[in-house]
Amino acid sequence: MAQPKFINVILPLAVPRIYTYEVPPTLQAQVDFGMRVEVPLRSKLYSAIIVETDVKPDPQHKPRKIVSMIDTSAIITREQYQFWQWLSSYYMTTIGEVMNVAVPAGLKLSSESKIIAMPGLMDKAGDMSDHEFLIAEAISIREELTIQEIQDILDKKTVFPVIKNLLEKGAILIKEELKTKYKPKIEDFIVLSDSYDRTDLSGAFEKIKRSEHQTHAFLSYISLSKDKPVVSKKDVLEMSGMKGAVVKALEKKGLVDIIRKEVSRFGGQIIETSEPPPLSTTQQEALDSIHKQFGDKDILLLFGVTGSGKTRIYMELIRETMAKGQQVLYLLPEIALTTQITARLQSVFGDKIGIYHSRMNNNERVELWNATLNNKPILLGARSSLLLPFRNLGLIIVDEEHDPSYKQNDPAPRYNARDAAIYLASMNGAKVILGTATPSLETYQNTIDKKYGLVKILERHGASVLPELTVIDLKEQYSKNLMSSLFSKPLVDLIQAALANKEQSLIFQNRRGYAPTLQCVTCDWHAGCPNCDVGLTVHRYFEELRCHYCGFRAPIPRDCPQCGFDQLKKIGFGTQKIEDEIKAIFPTARVRRMDYDTTKTKNAYERILNDFKEQKIDILVGTQMITKGMDFHNISVVGILLADKMLYFPDFRAHERAFQLITQVSGRAGRRARQGKVAIQTFNPDHPVILETLTYNYSRFYKRELRERKRF
Repeated sequence: MAQPKFINVILPLAVPRIYTYEVPPTLQAQVDFGMRVEVPLRSKLYSAIIVETDVKPDPQHKPRKIVSMIDTSAIITREQYQFWQWLSSYYMTTIGEVMNVAVPAGLKLSSESKIIAMPGLMDKAGDMSDHEFLIAEAISIREELTIQEIQDILDKKTVFPVIKNLLEKGAILIKEELKTKYKPKIEDFIVLSDSYDRTDLSGAFEKIKRSEHQTHAFLSYISLSKDKPVVSKKDVLEMSGMKGAVVKALEKKGLVDIIRKEVSRFGGQIIETSEPPPLSTTQQEALDSIHKQFGDKDILLLFGVTGSGKTRIYMELIRETMAKGQQVLYLLPEIALTTQITARLQSVFGDKIGIYHSRMNNNERVELWNATLNNKPILLGARSSLLLPFRNLGLIIVDEEHDPSYKQNDPAPRYNARDAAIYLASMNGAKVILGTATPSLETYQNTIDKKYGLVKILERHGASVLPELTVIDLKEQYSKNLMSSLFSKPLVDLIQAALANKEQSLIFQNRRGYAPTLQCVTCDWHAGCPNCDVGLTVHRYFEELRCHYCGFRAPIPRDCPQCGFDQLKKIGFGTQKIEDEIKAIFPTARVRRMDYDTTKTKNAYERILNDFKEQKIDILVGTQMITKGMDFHNISVVGILLADKMLYFPDFRAHERAFQLITQVSGRAGRRARQGKVAIQTFNPDHPVILETLTYNYSRFYKRELRERKRF
């Protein structure tokens, strides 16, 4: 009799520990680290991942038995599990919550799931086993089944593997996750029937000589099959201009066989690659310095002004890492950035790049997960791509390392992707490049303390020059009655000139910091907390001003406490209002908005950016999404509507964020030979952050900000 075998598993639930299960003798030879197993927990069934084999159970508890094996090979790596353990410990959450966020929904199953039929379910009956056919038949009659009902129909507990097979065949869907459960993409392919030889097809043509359509379709197949015997049915129909019924007729006459094959959602399109432009002298010097410093430093800050060509340097580092047979993770803070960066990288590296972010459907996510396990060389994505199962990680690039979007707020684990990337790299012996034009204070401090290396590029690449920055005093504009709604006269003039020259404009409003505060348009008094030196937030419901730091409260004053003027303005307006106002001021301009509301769908970012690139948009209004990474040659004007809103945001990092945002959005202007113009509207033109931004004096900003933080 076989000795009992026990394993530890993790479940995608917020449970405080890992669980021990017994493995039945029939499955003992199959279990291994990283595989999914079907396990009971309380009254439900879940897919869990094995993290330890040959475990000694707690003698005070009798472990339950696993129900079935789901996988034949591991879906996670040991290094990945160690990383999950660190995330769980460091960010004080359960390992189950980490697994739940990390693993695509298509790789998770539970007995709470309801199964429904896909269209044409019974058409696939020929490929089904007896158990699969029984379930398919029952679902087609009853429309939906629970896992429990499927267990009753089959009179067995082990149903997850059967469900998995039906999911993969595209026969069923999980009701609660209609868009998330994984099923491979299946396409029809045509192959010449065994009855015929390619060298003599006279008999085949004799059979179809009466049908012009069939002859045309068959000739198209013969033409396409010169290089490869198996040809996509879609390609044949496209080339011949025929309908699917014509190919079906060829199959019935025994000329061809139609076979169904799984295809990648990311392959298919042939991407033409080309050599990137040669490195400039400055870029080559920066690359040499990186190589030198990587000798004794694993983490390096690439501090380059906007438009200095950091991406071109990343390309060289990616190429060198790939030559060693290692993987590269390229992290970006916003999904919006992946569109442009992907196009640039694909032009050099082709289909070696995989893209991973939260807007992808789970079928795509599962494919990318598997591609990473199979050593996909370059993975590009937002913070969630950090959780992929890397086999051989050699380099992590954290672009725009200062960006607050790297911090996960909900759900747990609430990790910072930049910091977690540094830990992941140290685990894998990989190097880290932190790239930015406006480093976060903590990163810059680490370079001062010699923990990180530092390489600076202080000039723009090629012929482009840094933009001309102008500060517009809103007090003066309001007092002279020069404002057109939210726009000052100088900004209106700049936009008007850009439209006349067929150039484009960006209008930035930091809606992310939407915290309406009170301000006097006469004397610039603003409602600040007497304890914390941050802006007080207007709470309309309570008719109060409140501090979100210390809890200070005060009634909303009717008159300005400083000058007695009775028209206090609630400062705070969103991108939608700005879009409406621009359309009123420039009725003939083509205006679009790019914010969370307009980019909810998967490809919305791509469509807006593509329209902007093709100059179908004259003025683009946006939030932080438009402040980074956008590299378009025709932007001549950038307008920052209210810099004060960033400066008085209730956060101790408000000044740091303001410096970063103003610098980043300014960097979108004039990225080729022409110098761009940036207009910064503010009630406080002498604010130190504004003055430091004007001269791009990071060193002075860093020293002053550090002094303030130390003092307070």
